[in-house]
Amino acid sequence: MNQLHQSFSVQFTYSVSFTDGLFDAHNTLFADFLASQSTAEHPKKLLFVLDGGILTAFPDLTNQIRAYFAHLPNAQLINDLLTVSGGEGAKNDPALVERIVDAIDRHGIDRHAYVVGIGGGSVLDLVGYAAAISHRGIRHIRIPTTVLAQNDSGVGVKNSVNYRGKKNFLGTFAPPAAVFNDFRFLRMLNDRDWRAGMAEAVKVALIKDPAFFDWLETNGPALSQRDAGAMQYLIHRCADLHLQHIASGDPFEQGSSRPLDFGHWSAHKLEYLTNFELRHGEAVAIGMALDCQYAHLLGLLAETDLNRILNLLQTLGFDLYHPALDSDNGDAVLRGLNEFREHLGGRLTILLLTSIGQGVEVHEMDEALVRQAIGQLASEQKTV
Repeated sequence: MNQLHQSFSVQFTYSVSFTDGLFDAHNTLFADFLASQSTAEHPKKLLFVLDGGILTAFPDLTNQIRAYFAHLPNAQLINDLLTVSGGEGAKNDPALVERIVDAIDRHGIDRHAYVVGIGGGSVLDLVGYAAAISHRGIRHIRIPTTVLAQNDSGVGVKNSVNYRGKKNFLGTFAPPAAVFNDFRFLRMLNDRDWRAGMAEAVKVALIKDPAFFDWLETNGPALSQRDAGAMQYLIHRCADLHLQHIASGDPFEQGSSRPLDFGHWSAHKLEYLTNFELRHGEAVAIGMALDCQYAHLLGLLAETDLNRILNLLQTLGFDLYHPALDSDNGDAVLRGLNEFREHLGGRLTILLLTSIGQGVEVHEMDEALVRQAIGQLASEQKTV
């Protein structure tokens, strides 16, 4: 039998930059990036898609963007700056994908141009997905505006929208061309969104860096009181750990091992069960609490570690329980296990902690014990 074999590798390189006031006239960060990618003879087209919530807090942002690029000879800004609704609803509306694709088509955005997304993680997911499916992949730039996007989703390689009632059912692996984390955007966040993004920092500390967890414990009160310096360190460290994981493991998730999805199997289901009233970070905090309580009941996680984890989550302002956990006697949340199995590609793989910074993968969950863990969290929440 004749066979032909093919094997090749593609290197992806991008930078995550940290700044304050990205579109200030004196800030050359974005201009320097474009200078490294283009010339006056071959300027880069830029199509911006903005989260509508950002314009509420920064109503002059579109004028700042236009002014910033007006005198850059190697940039051709598309004057039609698109605005889309933010939040998880952005990923639930197929019309928004079509709207971005239509703009890409009308303005002649090709694979030598950039689609630039400014917003929270949901909008960046949407923009990255629309760019990735247009012309088989247009380069996109992310400018995250929430804690969650700056320290986690916005620095990774995944893009997606929700479909058929399932979170991230349609998606692509398409690394960004660049990520610009502008701390100025964080100042406009309400307390709930400021807090929600810290859940992913707790997650990555729990699975990878016990020293970072110690730092979170020490600085938990300052973070809950919106200390800017503490938050900037949290974002930088969390983004660094996230990037290290992508580089060292399975960036396009060909296997079933997903340590960065710790606490997410129930979190994704909780988001749907609450009609996305729960923020992603809030759902992840509950999901981590549930998996840690379950690991303790299973005999994997010591009570002292469990208490440290639950205390930190509460110090940061998170709830450990939501009534949706008990929907349909817990069956509704437990259906999330099968959906997560499908998301992973067929084999259920759940990371459970054995200590802070260490975990073990399991391939089945005892549903009776999960229900018991839910009951424990409900009791724990009532005592607070």
